[in-house]
Amino acid sequence: MKTTLENKVKFFSSKAGSHFASKVTDELGVTLSSLTVKKFSCGEIYVKYDESIRGKHVFLFHTIRPEKVNDDFMELFLLCDAAKQSFAKNIHVVLPHFGYSRQDKIHDAREGISAKLMADLMVKSGASHMITLHLHSDQTQGFFDVPVDNVNTQKMFIEYFKEKNIDDFLIVSPDAGGAKYAKKFADQLGVDLAIMHKSRPAHNQAEVNEVVGDIKGKTCILVDDMVDTAGTICAAQKALIKHGANPDVYLCATHPIFSGPAIERLKNSGFKEIVISDSIPLQEELRNCTILSCAPLLAQIIKNIISERSVSELF
Repeated sequence: MKTTLENKVKFFSSKAGSHFASKVTDELGVTLSSLTVKKFSCGEIYVKYDESIRGKHVFLFHTIRPEKVNDDFMELFLLCDAAKQSFAKNIHVVLPHFGYSRQDKIHDAREGISAKLMADLMVKSGASHMITLHLHSDQTQGFFDVPVDNVNTQKMFIEYFKEKNIDDFLIVSPDAGGAKYAKKFADQLGVDLAIMHKSRPAHNQAEVNEVVGDIKGKTCILVDDMVDTAGTICAAQKALIKHGANPDVYLCATHPIFSGPAIERLKNSGFKEIVISDSIPLQEELRNCTILSCAPLLAQIIKNIISERSVSELF
């Protein structure tokens, strides 16, 4: 990276971000600097940058993992604050998965908007810019009082499926909320779109009621931003086959949260292939799972930021 800023940029990674941070820095041809993160006996988190970052542009690799959501956010806030207290010039948080993103509006009386609260806390702790992948809703960008690059992962998934040369297929959105994303996906591949209608009797429960679109005999690719407990997506797969689709159903999702019974459900689901990004480290391997690395994409974005070029031109 030949740039006037090169000697003013430092890269750090938490443990949560280590699974993709080294891939990004390898792409950039730079090294990760050291930081210390540990817990006191009482559970409090301690963080420290192991070298001076005064006046530096700091890129901090982190992500929010399932079942460690609150610890990961607290660690992130402390790392941002430590960088701010150490007079870092800018703090760029590279956070592929932004937790609490589904709580982006009031669905029921007396709820909070947790995604907004997390955004406020990140900014208050010192973050001056965030790079993330595929936010649950675009409106979440407006929750931050600093710039946010909400990176569209569609391109790498589309390139992958183009190379597979699947015959007579279409894209399926598992719910109406994901229809806009699925439509763009289908348009890029030049195929039709189907949309499923679901209801939620309770949190992390879903029932698929209808399928809108001609799916009979066709291979379906279910696309979504995330898979949590896999209840919705497994119910969708069964509904597609029930309505006459080819039994070879593919799943494509950016964020493999895979909490609770998700792994077991996916193992028993019969998906032809599960295609995901490495925004979150997998806790357990899946036999028919393909992981596409977001590292080359993130590396190119960081290059453009450092050299003060457009990020949008990459898409």
